[in-house]
Amino acid sequence: MRLQSPSGDLREVSLAAGARLGFAVADHGRFCLGHYKVHSASSRDHVLCPARAPAVKGKQCERCFVLDDSRLIHDFHRGGRVPDGLRTYLLQDHWLYVATFAGGASKVGTASHLRKWNRLAEQGAVVARYVARAEDGRVVRLLEDMVTREAGLAQQVRSAAKAEALAGPLPAAALDGINERHAAAVRTLLGQAAVDGSSPEGFSIVDELWVRPAQAAGLCATTARHAYTHPLEQGKHGFGITALSGSNALASLAGTDAAFVVNLGRLAARTIVLGDFASEVPAVQEPLF
Repeated sequence: MRLQSPSGDLREVSLAAGARLGFAVADHGRFCLGHYKVHSASSRDHVLCPARAPAVKGKQCERCFVLDDSRLIHDFHRGGRVPDGLRTYLLQDHWLYVATFAGGASKVGTASHLRKWNRLAEQGAVVARYVARAEDGRVVRLLEDMVTREAGLAQQVRSAAKAEALAGPLPAAALDGINERHAAAVRTLLGQAAVDGSSPEGFSIVDELWVRPAQAAGLCATTARHAYTHPLEQGKHGFGITALSGSNALASLAGTDAAFVVNLGRLAARTIVLGDFASEVPAVQEPLF
């Protein structure tokens, strides 16, 4: 987990299995995390918000949202103008993938070649397959839009839905089957579109399974767990980390053998103070069979 101090210094807190995380939320609002300037495929600068303003668009104030190079990515394939640095980033190879999450919800998405693996790890996919390799970011986004339009696959799955699904994930075989069927349908669509000329040039169809991070195994298994019911936007929290998938942690609390799914993504852009805090054990009801 990356923390940013008021002065802009960055600190990373390990969330590996066995780590403990304790914190108190110091303010109820979200504050701007600044913006990025992209210089090349592998170089970018993080620019602090000069006003340390409240966040009004996700994790940014209005000014930083407008200045952020990354927001322009989504219009590049529609002819939108981009700075030279971002253009260099977009002209590298990109991958089209189909990802499936714990409850069976699936999406089509894109990843640059340098972030081919990380992109899916950060999103918390349970199963994913790469279905195409494109010569640049324009082509891959045209393919992504075509898949959404023709195959009905969404381009987003809500973070709250991912967390809810991890409280009762489907069996691994079922999720793999769902993902394999979607990926096969997308490859068929891409192949037909290439033959009849309705798809852009500059891509090849691939069939490659994404390798999920080992630390996600405990969350993706069908062992019993509960949703963490304490609001992360306020109060004091503390728990042990036993598994991690994207922004969701499988947590252990002192005083109970029960496991809890905590959506740490809800902490984004919030002000916290690290410390030796502990969460109260939520009242939970074991499922009856």
